[in-house]
Amino acid sequence: MRRVPRGTGRSVGRGSCRLAIEPRKRHLPGADRVTNLEGNTNRRVIASDGSARRGQRPQHAWTLLVREPGGLVADRWYCAPSVRAGKAKGPKPAMNGGEKSGPTIVATKPVNEPLRRGKERVERRVGAEGNVKGPHGVRAQERAATSAGIGPQSGPMQRQAVSAPDRVREVAREKKGERFTSLLHHIDATLLRQANFWLKRDAAPGVDGMTWDAYGEGLEARLRDLESRIHLGSYRAQPSLRAYIPKPDGRQRPLGVAALEDKVVQRAVVEVLNAIYEPDFAGFSYGFRPGRGQHDALDALAVGIVDRPVNWILDADIKGLFDNISHDWMMRFVEHRVGDRRVLRLIRGWLKAGVVENGVRQRATQGTPQGAVISPLLANIYLHYAYDLWTVQWRKRHAQGAMIVVRYADDTVVGFEHRSDADLFLAQLRIRMAEFALELHPEKTRLIEFGRWAASDRAARGDSKPETFDFLGFTHICSRSRQGGFQLARHTRGERKRAKLLEITEELRRRWHQSVAEQGAWLGSVVRGFFAYHAVPTNTRALSAFRHHVVELWRRALRRRSQRDRTTWAMVDRLAERWLPKPRISHPWPSQRFRVKHPRWEPYAGIPLVRFCAGGAR
Repeated sequence: MRRVPRGTGRSVGRGSCRLAIEPRKRHLPGADRVTNLEGNTNRRVIASDGSARRGQRPQHAWTLLVREPGGLVADRWYCAPSVRAGKAKGPKPAMNGGEKSGPTIVATKPVNEPLRRGKERVERRVGAEGNVKGPHGVRAQERAATSAGIGPQSGPMQRQAVSAPDRVREVAREKKGERFTSLLHHIDATLLRQANFWLKRDAAPGVDGMTWDAYGEGLEARLRDLESRIHLGSYRAQPSLRAYIPKPDGRQRPLGVAALEDKVVQRAVVEVLNAIYEPDFAGFSYGFRPGRGQHDALDALAVGIVDRPVNWILDADIKGLFDNISHDWMMRFVEHRVGDRRVLRLIRGWLKAGVVENGVRQRATQGTPQGAVISPLLANIYLHYAYDLWTVQWRKRHAQGAMIVVRYADDTVVGFEHRSDADLFLAQLRIRMAEFALELHPEKTRLIEFGRWAASDRAARGDSKPETFDFLGFTHICSRSRQGGFQLARHTRGERKRAKLLEITEELRRRWHQSVAEQGAWLGSVVRGFFAYHAVPTNTRALSAFRHHVVELWRRALRRRSQRDRTTWAMVDRLAERWLPKPRISHPWPSQRFRVKHPRWEPYAGIPLVRFCAGGAR
C-alpha cells in the first residue's frame, strides 16, 4: 500500500501529491481567470501566466481575492480589482499573516494603456464592513443631498436617484403611523416646473388675471422667485375668484378660481401629499385619486351587486361637502400624517384665503373653494377619517350580512343583505356626519330595495318593479338578460342627456355662420366625447337616441340659416353618415375589466383590500 510521505497532502488531482503548505512567494501557475466586470481594463486579467503543472491544485480566484461587501457576482466569478502591470506575478506576502485582515480593499491605480489619453478613474476606498451606512445619515426624514431624493441602494457603492414623491410613498407604505416632519424641501423649482406643466393651459384666470401662457414668459425666473418665497415664508395665498357653472338640475354650482401661482404651489403640494395618503386611503374610495376613475367605481359597484347577496341599496349624498368642511377638523386630520409646520401653514393659508365676488373679498370660516387644485385631496382626507375608517369598523363590528361600499367624492352607495343592517347604518351615519359638521342631503339620500331577488320579492308582495338609483351619470336598473337571469342595466341619466342637448343647441346657434364641414367636425367631436363615457353595455338605446337628437338639432340649425333653405332629411342623413360616429359599445362588461385590474377578486380572499366592500385591490 502506497503511503503519503510526511509533510505532504493528498492532492485533488490525478494521484500526485504536493506540499500541504506552499511558500508564500511561490509562483502560482494555472490560476483561474477572473472576469473583470467593473475594472479599468478592456480585457480579462490573468492571475498568473503559464499552464498548470500536472498534480498541482489550481488556486481559485475566490481564495486569492476578497470581495467587497455587497459586490456584484457574475455567474460564479466574483468581481476583482484590476491587477497592476509590471509587478510580481505571485501574490504579495500578507502583513501580519497570523492575524485576520479587514474586509476592505484599497483600490490601486492601474497603468494606462499606451494609446489611451488622460488618466483613468479609480473607485474610492470603501469603508469597513458594518460601517457602510456610516454616521453620515440623512438629517431630515427622507431628505437627500439633492431635491430629487435618494432611493434604495442598487449596488455595493451606488445609489439610485428616485423622485421625491416615490421615496415619500415608500416610507408612508412601510410606516403607517409615521408623521412626516420635513416635507417642504421636496417642493423645489424642479417640482414647481412639473406642476406648472400639469395645469390646464386654457383654464380661466384668477384674481391676478394671469394666464398660463403669460406666466410662461420668464418661467425659470418666476419659479426660482416662487421657490425662494416659499422656503423663506414670505409666500401668501391669494383669494379665489368666485364663478358659477350650471348644474344638470338647473341650479348654479359655485366655484373658486385660484390664482395661477397658487395653482402651481397647490399642485406641487398635492403631488407630495398624494404620496403620503394614497397608501392610507380605503380601497372603496375612487374620487379624485391618481390611477382611479369613474368607470372603476362603476365596475366595482356592478360586480358587487351582481356577485354578492345584495338586497338593499343606500344611495347617500353629503350636502355641500366642499362648503361645510370644518377648518379645525381639517387641520387635525392632516396633522395625523403631516408634521411639517411650514406645509401646515400653507394649507391653513389656502383654507383662510376666502373668495372675491363682485369685487368684495369674503373671508372663509369653513369649507374649501370647489375648483381649487388642492380641494379634492383635502375633501378625500376629510372623508377618510370622518367616513371611510368608520365604515370599515362598522362593517366589522355591526354588519350581520354581506355589505359593499363604493364612494366617489361626496356620493356613496352602500349595499346590504339585510334591511336591519341598512336601517342601523343609516341612523348611525347621520350621527357620525353631524359630529364633523356634515349632513346627508335629505332629498338625494334614499334606501331602496334593489338586487338579484328584489323583483321577485316585490312581485310576491304585490308591489311594483324595484326602484332605480343614479350614480356617476348612469341610472342603475334591475333587469333580465336574454337567458332570463338577473342583469344590472345601466342607462344614461335623462337629466344629463337633456342638459347636453341644450348645450349643443346653444352652441349651434353661435356657429350658424360656419360652414357645414366646420359644424360637422365640431359635432363629431362632441358625440365622440359623449360616447367615450356612456358607451357601456346595456346602454345602446340611449346612445342611439342621443345621436338621433343631435342630427335633428343640426337639421334645424341648417334650415334656420336661410328662409329659402331646402335641406331635407336625406341630405342631413348623408351629412350625419359622414361626420357623426355611430353608436358602438366601447367599454367591456364590468366583471371583465374588474377581474383584469384586480386579479384576486374573491369575496373572502386573504387580503382585506381585495374584498368587494373595498372596491378591489390596489
